[in-house]
Amino acid sequence: MRWIMCQAAQTAKRTPVYAETCARLSQRRGKKIATTAIAREFLTRVYHLLREAEAARASKEGSTPA
Repeated sequence: MRWIMCQAAQTAKRTPVYAETCARLSQRRGKKIATTAIAREFLTRVYHLLREAEAARASKEGSTPA
């Protein structure tokens, strides 16, 4: 999974959203660590999206009469 996320981060770090963050991290820590940090940020966002979706689904199931 780490490899897949790092491949996605390689592409994402060329976008304006992540370019500045990646440049800052690359200067301080190196390119490989910056790529891994972007990948970790992706995973964090995915986790929060899935958690919100699960909570919304659970509240929807709880509010409809069976």
